[in-house]
Amino acid sequence: MKNKISSKRVLFPNKRNLGHRNWGSETLLVLIPKILSLKILKMKKGSKGGLQYHHKKNECGYVVSGKLKVKYDNGKGKLIEKILKKGDCFHFPPGAIHQEEALTKCEIIEASSPHFNDRVRVEKLYGLKERKGLKSTSKSQVKIK
Repeated sequence: MKNKISSKRVLFPNKRNLGHRNWGSETLLVLIPKILSLKILKMKKGSKGGLQYHHKKNECGYVVSGKLKVKYDNGKGKLIEKILKKGDCFHFPPGAIHQEEALTKCEIIEASSPHFNDRVRVEKLYGLKERKGLKSTSKSQVKIK
């Protein structure tokens, strides 16, 4: 019996800036269509993203450098905080309310399902003022790439 030789090609994708972010920068490193997106997030000290959840997006991350505060709902409607540092990981499944705040300059590697334009801002549900940034999207606006 002969060994089968793979006809699949090895790829080396080009990085792509995903546009202005108030908190820093977001660069798409790899997109495996309908399977996975890999990004690098660079957050400025003192900056934070919106308090949000995702309809479909499933994301996890690894803190490459810096100190990151993560606010999240404990499942009982109360926001709690956890401090992450270099080498720590996180996972936000769809529907998990979360917010990231850079206590120092941070670099994070994020892997997620490739659902883009997927966010529901929830500051008002917790009596907080909505910060500037990307707005909420409906489930029908979510795009899988």
